[in-house]
Amino acid sequence: MKNTMPLTLLLICTGTLANAACYADYKAKQDDPLRLQYGVAQISGEDCSVEMAEAELSPKLAADGWTLLNVLGVFDDSGLEERKESAGDNYLRY
Repeated sequence: MKNTMPLTLLLICTGTLANAACYADYKAKQDDPLRLQYGVAQISGEDCSVEMAEAELSPKLAADGWTLLNVLGVFDDSGLEERKESAGDNYLRY
């Protein structure tokens, strides 16, 4: 009988990584009058990267009249709570 433990662990770990939540914190602006926004958004897709966050957030923000200035970083569930108060109404809005 073959030992299937390494394969089983690999499949479990791969599945866990693929399903890990991805979030980004960002800054955006509106002009005339100038308004600035800090927010936290959930990012979908397989690649949890700043580039993916920029690509996903830009059109969502633009639809509401905002321009993405920059994505500060990406993180998992462990970084959510510490950003909740700072993001206020823009916490997981997009």
